Amino acid sequence: MDAKKLELLRPNNCVLLMIDYQPQMAFGVASIDRQTLKNNAIGLAKATKLFNVPTIITSVETESFSGYVFPELLNIFPDHDIIERSSMNSWDSERVKKSLADTKRKKLILAGLWTEVCINMPALEAMKDGYEVYVVEDACGGTTKAAHKDAMKRMIQAGAVPTSWLQVMLELQRDWASKASYNGVMDIVREHCGAYGMGVDYAYTLVHKQPRRDKSKGKIIK
Repeated sequence: MDAKKLELLRPNNCVLLMIDYQPQMAFGVASIDRQTLKNNAIGLAKATKLFNVPTIITSVETESFSGYVFPELLNIFPDHDIIERSSMNSWDSERVKKSLADTKRKKLILAGLWTEVCINMPALEAMKDGYEVYVVEDACGGTTKAAHKDAMKRMIQAGAVPTSWLQVMLELQRDWASKASYNGVMDIVREHCGAYGMGVDYAYTLVHKQPRRDKSKGKIIK
């Protein structure tokens, strides 16, 4: 086992590359429920923003085929310059490689569409160039379950580390005593983690006796 892969992800040692979260790409996904995929990708993006992890977003053939990047993702990073490509392989883009190199971080987190094409190719080439690659499996989607599964196997066999978006966020948080990010993590959990989020609400209101709040109206519910 490569000792570097035993080192936990931390806010200061990793970078996220989000690839081609565009409608036409999502239309072709059949390996995961598309709404779940979108939820996971947005949760991941919110987490990296919370922890100030450099996040690079790419798109492919926006106006000729794929459509614009998900608006929810653009709203999280309104000032980000989206790197447009024609190649299916992000590693063919010098802008992508330079943006990653400028962070001076070797732990590369990958998420995007499709697993067997636009994730598989840059993952293999990034490892060849010395990056430690982590693939956020539940924020990626393939055109079939088999295509996604086989792409994950191929990347893992080459040395990539599979992970999930929630695992990434909680690894970055690591210690519940880290109060600077605690409330932000709990907000993401409530919005994107289903039953886990419901459990957080339960603990706040019934265990810790905190008042329920209607955020839309800014009023305490008694």
